[in-house]
Amino acid sequence: MLKVSHLSKSFGGVHAIEDVSFEIPRGGVYAVIGPNGAGKTTLFNLITGLYVPSAGSISLAGEEISGISSNILASRGLSRTFQNLQVCMNLSAVENVMVGAHLNLNSSLLAGMIRAPGLRQSDRACRMKAAELLTFVGCKKFVAADASAMPYGALKRLEIARALAMEPKLLLLDEPAAGLNHTETHEIEELIVRLAKSGITVVLVEHDMRLVMSISERILVLDHGKRLAEGTPDEIRINRDVIAAYLGSEVGET
Repeated sequence: MLKVSHLSKSFGGVHAIEDVSFEIPRGGVYAVIGPNGAGKTTLFNLITGLYVPSAGSISLAGEEISGISSNILASRGLSRTFQNLQVCMNLSAVENVMVGAHLNLNSSLLAGMIRAPGLRQSDRACRMKAAELLTFVGCKKFVAADASAMPYGALKRLEIARALAMEPKLLLLDEPAAGLNHTETHEIEELIVRLAKSGITVVLVEHDMRLVMSISERILVLDHGKRLAEGTPDEIRINRDVIAAYLGSEVGET
């Protein structure tokens, strides 16, 4: 699904990502971990077109996408959430999700001016789909709510629903469990598993190691912008370099 080859990104003289390569197969959950400042979010920004690589290549389903704008990538099946909430608080929950479906809607100015019947029908269908996605991510009771009235944990799932409205083949989740309590984290964990089972390839950046180890099929470890290790959760758990750089002895011994 995704192939990254010798990818590098420099900001001035600082190497945020340096000669990183990996491949992600279609389907399942792939995680990217590492200490703060390891380059995880920079890697996501490169994959999703927010940054242009200094060197290397990125291909999606066999097609080169390095440097392609994020809106074009979205139309090709690539979607993401962000580490910090990007929710429109002045919109309802349903309207927030509908924002994610804009690529599939009729954006004709003329149709909007004359309030074409087809446009109204499309809008109703989009609202119904948004409500279904909110239900799918566990936010059914917030379908009629304003985003400003939703708790933080529900807003995290709202962002995932909005990303799903783009009908992605590859979904990148940047710290979806950040700031959540134990119950909310478990709900996110179950949701990610369901997404993978539905056929969506999920790439996850997350600091909650118990979540990562329990649902990931493979894990990439970054340290100071470089690839430190890559393998199954069992392989990463006992990797001495990873333990020294990030996990710590407690996780390494479990």
